Amino acid sequence: MSSPVTASPLLKALAPLREEFVALRHDLHTHPELGFAEKRTSDIVATKLQDWGYTIERGFAGTGLVATLRQGAGGKVIGLRAEMDALPILEKSGVAWQSAQEGVSHMCGHDGHTTMLLCAAKYLAEKRPFDGTLHLIFQPAEELLCGGSRMIDDGLFAKYPCDILFAQHNMPGFPSGNFYFHKSAAMASSDTVKITIAGKGGHGAMPQKAKDPVLACAQLVMALQSIVSRNIDPFAPAVVTIGALNAGSAANVIPEKGTLLLTVRTMTADVRQRVLDRISAIATHTAETFECEATIEHLNGSPVLNNNARAIDFARATAQDIVGADHCHDCPPFMGSEDFAFMLEAHPNGCYWFIGNGTEGCNGVPLHNGGFDFNDDNILPGAALFVGLVERYLAPQG
Repeated sequence: MSSPVTASPLLKALAPLREEFVALRHDLHTHPELGFAEKRTSDIVATKLQDWGYTIERGFAGTGLVATLRQGAGGKVIGLRAEMDALPILEKSGVAWQSAQEGVSHMCGHDGHTTMLLCAAKYLAEKRPFDGTLHLIFQPAEELLCGGSRMIDDGLFAKYPCDILFAQHNMPGFPSGNFYFHKSAAMASSDTVKITIAGKGGHGAMPQKAKDPVLACAQLVMALQSIVSRNIDPFAPAVVTIGALNAGSAANVIPEKGTLLLTVRTMTADVRQRVLDRISAIATHTAETFECEATIEHLNGSPVLNNNARAIDFARATAQDIVGADHCHDCPPFMGSEDFAFMLEAHPNGCYWFIGNGTEGCNGVPLHNGGFDFNDDNILPGAALFVGLVERYLAPQG
């Protein structure tokens, strides 16, 4: 059990903002919006930032925006990012600020991430404790693993280059207010693959006159499991999960086709490509074995999230000044994925870390679960770390 976090001078300075930003977080939680539909959220973010003196550019990937604040004559540039989208999940947390939109909810804590960055933004605008340029990136559609890449395609870093880039995510099951860091590959790549097996439909009593895609799909489910066990080094993490198999609707009818949906997770680019190549080859040849035809579609994908070692050391040292070294920890890599990986791929000098969301009640429920809720006690520590990074990286020279 971790000891309570002692209030540092920066945490004490942020304390008067707690009530305001808890209320904002609850409002965002009650009104969640799915990826690329975050209009209300984006409007709130933009209005507040403009009121605080930031220059705003909207329209990145539709609902995304960048806010810029310049202070002094310093030439350094820092970027901080948060995501705004919710998930298509029915909330069952029972909190007073529960989602008002049926089947849509903030079950990953993006309402909290947006709030932490806004809290930091207000403090930084009021105090101006830096010399240089600050870019705040609020992105849509992280859950679709493409909002970040679309912002880049829309000219994000061409217009707003950053020397260094930071982001954070809550993690249930870890003590609240504690920070967790991992160098190099911290989160897995993610690929969604759809395989369609086309055969020839027929009567269930006369299978010899059909080309059965159900049998081919069933064989393919098992064959795909051989990739990790037989094609990948045992010391190289990889996951191939078939999350959906759909074929037919009647007991006495052989359907014309069946489909499989896969998620693939790996920790290196080489292993990622090897797994995808084997999926294609195994699907093609398994279908041929049963006189069917396979079509493989790569629906989306995001790269491995690689943390820059110097950036993660910088973030950890800053966190230690705020919450103490005993509240900053090493953590293992996670096989979950995060489209901040696209931003780190474009700007390799940056990193991503976790803040413990708590171990009890809604705060300890896993992410993407209908009973989850972001821990309001994390708003100030998370904001404080963002502020501390700006103060340290953009410290006045001389």
